[in-house]
Amino acid sequence: MPSQKLNDAISSAVARLLKEEREKQVISLNVLGQKSGLSRQTVSYVEQEVQNPTLDTLLRITSVLGVDLEKIVAKARKVAKKKERLLEQP
Repeated sequence: MPSQKLNDAISSAVARLLKEEREKQVISLNVLGQKSGLSRQTVSYVEQEVQNPTLDTLLRITSVLGVDLEKIVAKARKVAKKKERLLEQP
């Protein structure tokens, strides 16, 4: 079972990857919020890690961005595990 520290790192990486994807596509928080049926504030809170998003929220955001949530989570897990290994080295 993954540690809470690893889970937190994965969640953090998911938030960062979603923000990077939104910025890459030059979509504002307002537009993403409108298209996903979420408030701009909710999207901002997710990206800033103020709020842990529900699965529904993540699916709405990734749908608008045209990215696969499974791929985002897999990439985030890979990044988090790599970071964890680097921190464990003497």
